[in-house]
Amino acid sequence: MTERHYRMPVTINNEDDRNPSNPSAGQTMADLIVQRMSRRAALKGLLASAAVGAIGAGGGFMARSAKAAPALSFSEIAHAYDENLHIPAGYTAKAILRWGDPIIAGAADFDAEKRDAAAQGQQFGYNNDFIHFCPLPEGSDSSDHGLLVVNHEYTDAHMIFPGFADGKEALAGTTAEMAAYEQAAHGLSVVEIKKDGNSWSAVADGKLNRRISLATEMELVGPAAGHDRLKTSADATGTKVFGTMNNCAGGWTPWGTILSAEENIHQYFGGDPAGTAEAANAKRMGIKGEPSYAWGKFDARFDVTKEPNEPNRFGWIIEVDPYDPTSKPVKHTALGRFKHEAATTVINGDGRLVVYTGDDERFEYVYKFVSNGTFDAAKGRANSELLNDGTLYVAKFDAEGNVTWLPLVHGQGDLTEANGFKSQADVLIDARRAGDVLGATKMDRPEDIETSDKTGKVYVVLTKNDKRKADDLNPANDRAENKWGHIIEMVPPMVDGKADHAATAYGWSAFIKAGNPNDPAEGAGYGGAVSDAGWFANPDNVAFDASGRLWIATDGFPDFGVHDGLWVTETEGEGRAITRHFLGCPRGAELCGPAFTPDGKTLFVSIQHPGEEKGANFAAPSTRWPDFKEGVPARPSVVAVTKDDGGEIGA
Repeated sequence: MTERHYRMPVTINNEDDRNPSNPSAGQTMADLIVQRMSRRAALKGLLASAAVGAIGAGGGFMARSAKAAPALSFSEIAHAYDENLHIPAGYTAKAILRWGDPIIAGAADFDAEKRDAAAQGQQFGYNNDFIHFCPLPEGSDSSDHGLLVVNHEYTDAHMIFPGFADGKEALAGTTAEMAAYEQAAHGLSVVEIKKDGNSWSAVADGKLNRRISLATEMELVGPAAGHDRLKTSADATGTKVFGTMNNCAGGWTPWGTILSAEENIHQYFGGDPAGTAEAANAKRMGIKGEPSYAWGKFDARFDVTKEPNEPNRFGWIIEVDPYDPTSKPVKHTALGRFKHEAATTVINGDGRLVVYTGDDERFEYVYKFVSNGTFDAAKGRANSELLNDGTLYVAKFDAEGNVTWLPLVHGQGDLTEANGFKSQADVLIDARRAGDVLGATKMDRPEDIETSDKTGKVYVVLTKNDKRKADDLNPANDRAENKWGHIIEMVPPMVDGKADHAATAYGWSAFIKAGNPNDPAEGAGYGGAVSDAGWFANPDNVAFDASGRLWIATDGFPDFGVHDGLWVTETEGEGRAITRHFLGCPRGAELCGPAFTPDGKTLFVSIQHPGEEKGANFAAPSTRWPDFKEGVPARPSVVAVTKDDGGEIGA
């Protein structure tokens, strides 16, 4: 069987080869509870990483015989790079939500030429990223009716607005109307979707549908809320902020809410931070008066010269209740402020809540938060308070295969007033600097972090770091000019047969070192032989399916002449760390947010920034996916992938 190529309007099936695709990992509360795993199994997991092309406990390579291919039934697709979306034969992909699609009752249809901020505020946003499927009715395991919660990370002005040759020209030509539109296209969308037979569609007038943008009022909560450094001329309380931006990956809670990660917030702030009280903080976050957006020209809060504290109100994890469109989102300051990627929750064996999150930039850190209180299902949404009271930790990896979690607590160690930390609020607002002071391990761009509910192991995705020099290696990041990225497997200790995610000492090993295994200079390592299409570079988001397989999305593979896409591997047994290629993006796009329905029969994925390449713009994208109509720009979209026989994806 050969792979399928899709290049025509929105719906794709066996009869008319067209396009889209995307995965969503919907899990029930029970799915979040870590399954039992013996100490012997944990040790076996570490040792299984040592092999030819597999990695040992300290990150080095050791020889072993090649492993058999994973027990997956699809026909692997080939590497490619073209305007189409690629999936295996026997599968169908459908774009169910496209930038500009109306999602609020009465909203205007997408107009390819007209850009209206008010209309965009009721339409699906731009550059969709993280996805989560929330079953309807709430509390069920429904896999044919639910809500999709989708992040909208950022906007590309030259791909959205006609008349600009490139991003630099669009930035210089930004008007107040353009800035308002961009702000409306950021944030999140909550959209009802239904499955009819084997095909999904959005319910455009769903009563729970919602857009969250820079105009949405939110509350700052936790230890830093109300601190002077969070106060502005518009908010003397330091607890009220409008909007969220650069929402990248995320997570979900066992009480039914969504966590969304604010990432590259530095891009939005103009003005000169030098001379303000926040100058050092701004520098550490990359705010230096060279914004990618011109919002500061029209809105004083995005000019740090006028409002130096406004950036401190972004860079947090926000919580949204998808089942209540009238609820006010909150920003949880206890989880620290940095360029968050992901917020993966686990109910520990002792009932405490653990949240894993990374700081997505070169030489930044891996974090986890452990609540002081314990989860109580009877309390429902009130469990949100767990995210306000606990300890934030940063990770330090050593050469012996150990991870030490260092507490970011004011007054402990060097986190004192003598080092510039006057309170816990300072530690959290300046979490990056706190990690510096404690000597945390500088990583190769921490992206997604996900846990296996089958084994309790934790997978840390590191996209790349081409700026790492040979004299600046460390055990967990041991390739100079790492253009390829890698995935680390952390193993918490066992307590009463369960992984203890609250422990301060773990084991670790390298799970996959991405790159071409046929080129020894790249230092790639897999669990055994992979096909010509089985290798990849630049892992980003990952998700587990119901069978415990790990699905790996990429961001940056086009640098190697190959489309970004989705690969899958087993994490245990003969197929461990042997990846197979399942989906390929249209050119210019990256793949984000893989997620599944509870039954594993639908995969949702985000196709982000299709057609955006050097020289591309609104009038001349490198693909017009998914509509393929002259005059209609490329449109970031969420895709639903189903198996034609109605079975589980990949199996």
